[in-house]
Amino acid sequence: MKNIINLSLLFAAAFLAGGLFAFFFSPSYETLPASADGNWGLSFPEEGEAPSGNATSDQLKEYNACYMDDTEKKVIYLTFDAGYENGNTPAILDALKKHNVPATFFVVGNYLTSCPDLVKRMAAEGHIVGNHTYHHPDMSEISTMEDFSRELQGVEDLYEETVGEPMTKYYRPPQGKYSEANLKMARELGYKTFFWSLAYVDWYEEDQPTKEEAFDKLLNRIHPGAIVLLHSTSRTNAEILDELLTKWEEMGYTFGSLDEIS
Repeated sequence: MKNIINLSLLFAAAFLAGGLFAFFFSPSYETLPASADGNWGLSFPEEGEAPSGNATSDQLKEYNACYMDDTEKKVIYLTFDAGYENGNTPAILDALKKHNVPATFFVVGNYLTSCPDLVKRMAAEGHIVGNHTYHHPDMSEISTMEDFSRELQGVEDLYEETVGEPMTKYYRPPQGKYSEANLKMARELGYKTFFWSLAYVDWYEEDQPTKEEAFDKLLNRIHPGAIVLLHSTSRTNAEILDELLTKWEEMGYTFGSLDEIS
């Protein structure tokens, strides 16, 4: 019995020593909370104030990722997810050009093969074209670097073939689904991951929000340093963008490029 007790004490001491070693000598960065793995999510405080994400800006920064700019300046970073084309992007590009607003379009592989002229126009008019993966899968279910890299490299290759220059290494996970491992892989591939701090339900083609519903969300929840996610497939977005940009300008906002976020 004494030998068993002594052995148990020995294991307990070893476990405690290992825990102390890990505490003092583990890497300094924080890991993401368990609730952050899976789906990107936001909670909004008072009107006009920045929301809280299910991972903090400091936690995301360790993985070269962000969801807004940490600033008090009234600047907006406008982004569009482009999974396919249904005729609304030209009007969106027209409105951006009229207001001299830079944007980032996160595109999938199919968009590059089906709409090369629109992609060329985005680049020619000074917009960034980012990586939204080749097949638009649930990236949180991809566990190997080989499969993860293939999703991003396919879009990179098509973009360079289409535009004639390398793609900017900005990445947005489809549907905001991700894992800590994904963020590490993107960082290792030289990518910066961009989530968002303002979006609304605009992606159902047959159930588009009204103009009033869109303005209610996009005007009341705008905040300094916002990364806004809109879908270029949205008919409502195409119809209201000129007026929306005017209203944001009247509220004192200016527009920046994702390149300006450190």
